[in-house]
Amino acid sequence: MITAIVMIDAATDSIGEVAQAIADLDGVSEVYSVAGDVDLVALVRVREFDQIADVVAGRINKVPGVVDTATHIAFRAYSQHDLESAFSLGLD
Repeated sequence: MITAIVMIDAATDSIGEVAQAIADLDGVSEVYSVAGDVDLVALVRVREFDQIADVVAGRINKVPGVVDTATHIAFRAYSQHDLESAFSLGLD
């Protein structure tokens, strides 16, 4: 599975509607409304790299109210669960 993190600038008067429209797209697993330099962060999960272009350029960028996007490709995932397993001594 390939994960892309998409930073999205949206029209300020329609952030909620833009977020919901993006969340409804195939290939988008989650959308977060955030504070900071961007308005929304979307997680795109697909099986092949070519599908990232389909989802981001072909769908997300065409949602009314999307002003700009920046896409970051994840190389490796780390989670608290993985870290706990790696450092576990086998004691319960």
